[in-house]
Order: sequence, then C-alpha cells, then structure tokens
Amino acid sequence: MNRRIALLAAGAAALVSREASAAVLVDHAKLNAAVSLGRSKGGSGAVYVGGTRVGQWGDQSLKYDLKSSTKSFGSILLGLAIKQHRVSSIDVKAIDILGSFGTPPSTNPTSWRHAATIRHLATHSSGFDKAGGFTHMLFSPGTKWSYSDGGANWLADLLTVRFGQDLKVVLRNQVLQQIGASGGVDWRSNAYRPLTLSGIPRREFGSGIKASVDAMGRVGLLLLDRGRGIIPSSYIDQARRPISSIASLPQTGTIVHPGANRHYGLLFWNNGNGAMAGVPSDAYWSWGLGDSFILVVPSKSLVVARAGPAWHSPWGLFPTLQPFIKNVCAAIIVT
Repeated sequence: MNRRIALLAAGAAALVSREASAAVLVDHAKLNAAVSLGRSKGGSGAVYVGGTRVGQWGDQSLKYDLKSSTKSFGSILLGLAIKQHRVSSIDVKAIDILGSFGTPPSTNPTSWRHAATIRHLATHSSGFDKAGGFTHMLFSPGTKWSYSDGGANWLADLLTVRFGQDLKVVLRNQVLQQIGASGGVDWRSNAYRPLTLSGIPRREFGSGIKASVDAMGRVGLLLLDRGRGIIPSSYIDQARRPISSIASLPQTGTIVHPGANRHYGLLFWNNGNGAMAGVPSDAYWSWGLGDSFILVVPSKSLVVARAGPAWHSPWGLFPTLQPFIKNVCAAIIVT
C-alpha cells in the first residue's frame, strides 16, 4: 500500500501520506466518538486508515455469522474467476456454463432461463425469488429488481463449475492465505441446496460465512489496495459503483426496499447516488442481516469492519448504518 501513518500527541490528529499532493488527517476526538458509538451497539469492530488500525472495539478474533455479507465474498470470487479467465465476462449466459441452470423447478420458463447472465445474478435482476433454494423465476431477466439469495446461490453454482472445486478451498487458498486471513474465516455447508454439484462440494453466496473482524478488515484492505493483483482493479471498479442498467428497474419479490437498486453494484452496496448523507459517494460495503459490514472509502483511505448484534433503526434501509458511517468518515480529513 506504500503509505505511512505518524501518530502524534494524544488528542491531536494523525497524518497519513496518500500521495505527494494529498494527505489524510485523523481527528482522534471524532474517531473516538465514532468508535464509542460502535461499541455501544455491541459486537466487534475495527477502523483502518491508510492500512493502519487506528481504532477498535470488541473481540477481534471472534467469528460472527455474516449472513448476506457472504454475497460480497462471492463477488470477490467472481473477480478472481475473471482474473484467471475462467469467466470471460459478467455478460456470459448462465445456461452456457451449467445446462441445468434454473431447474428445478422445471416450471421456470425456458426463455427466461436462457436469457439470464452472470451480471443479472450478481445484481439481483435475474428474476429469482428471495429464498436460497431452487426458487421460481418471477420475471424475465433484466426487467425488474428483486433481492435474491436464490440468484446469488445460482452464481455460486456457476463458479463451482468454472473452478472445478469447492469454493471454500478456492477462497482460502487463493485469496485469504494471500492476505493473512485464512484462519479468521469459516464457511458452513449448504443450508438450502444439495451438498454437492457433480461430486464437488458446493457453497451458497446468499449466506454461510463466519468471520472475525480482523479477517474482514484484511479483506477490506485488499479491496482498498485495488485487489493487489489477486482481483482485477477493473472488476473492483465495476463491483463498487451503481449500475445504470438496474438503477431504474421496478422492484418486486419478497423483500422490497424503495430505491435500493440505485445504490447496488456487483454484490456490494454503495453510496454512488449520495443516498447516505454525509458519506463520500465512493463509499461501498458488504452488508448482512445483523448489520455485519466491510466498509471501504477509497477517497479517505478508510476501511471499517463490523459484526455482531443488529443495529435497530426505525427509519428504514440506509439510516441503520448512516449515523456510524457518517461519524467515522467525518473523523478522516483529506487535505
């Protein structure tokens, strides 16, 4: 990452060199307030600036169930598959990789199954309903948006075929070991689909990973550092930004959050449309039930990992995380 951090006197700012023309200042009073807010909500968390941990709370090695933050680990595996030319493009049709794609149930229309692409599966626009098992397709791919574990789990099946081995092993050996995080991540056996696919252990992207915030932070630093050659930086740029083809789609399905598709990339959430006030537009994050998240804000050289009990909020989708993320971002000043 080639950055340095000089910690000054207590209560003063910390200086992090970003490049010759810019630096990042850490306001410790504001940072401590943000960390205190995180601590008050329980669980564990860690804050990194310029690759250095500058704040934390809770047990850094305790593994938490990350729920839908697993989807973003799936996105990392998709990026790895593209890097290794196992997948030529996110616009490859799913049926061309797995002939049984979309069945069961056998009632899913052939024309819809044949139209679905990896892009559709990674953006919740493939048509599958929410549940993680073999669900019905609700619409023709690309015509609506529906948050779907089922679609994400089909993507896991496609990558299992392309890698030809257990994705748990691929993630551990080809990503986590490279960043010193392999001991901090577990991946349960499937809960919603059969345990094997053509004799290969299969995994689900909808949920299933447990991880410590130490391991989560290392994953965030990998993303902040443009993939370090493990994942193409061009893929990370696609994954972390709003996707125009889904932003205007109507929503349907079991879970509907108005406007959610306007700040969703490739299995990552983002603030590209400025929906989260007081947070930079280049911020993006994984997010799971119980409010596990890995936040990356490139413009502030910032990574935050958090997991534990849910952060309850009466205001809806983004405001659950917004008070904390706004406060921690305010503690990082770019000059």
